[in-house]
Amino acid sequence: MINNLCKEAYLTAKSKGWHDEERETGTLLALIHSEVSEALEADRKGDQEHFAEELSDVCIRVFDLCGSRGIDLETAISRKMEYNKTRPYKHGGKAY
Repeated sequence: MINNLCKEAYLTAKSKGWHDEERETGTLLALIHSEVSEALEADRKGDQEHFAEELSDVCIRVFDLCGSRGIDLETAISRKMEYNKTRPYKHGGKAY
C-alpha cells in the first residue's frame, strides 16, 4: 500500500514537471521540511483542518522522494517500527 502511494506521488509530480531535471536529495528534503513548517504554523494557529492537510503534504513529499529513488518505504517503516519496540523507555536520554 505505502509503496503504491510512493509510486503514485512520484508519477503525479513527474507528470506535473517536477522531475523534468534530476533533483538533488537535499532539495527534496528541504521541500519536506517546508511542509513540516507549514504544519507547525497551522497548529500554532489552531487550524486543525489545515494542519491535517499540511501533514498530508509531508507524506506526499516523502512518498515522492521514495518513489523517485526506488526506496522500499513500506519495508523500511515495518523494520523501524519493529526495532522501536525493542528500545528502552524514553531512549536517548533527551527531554524531547
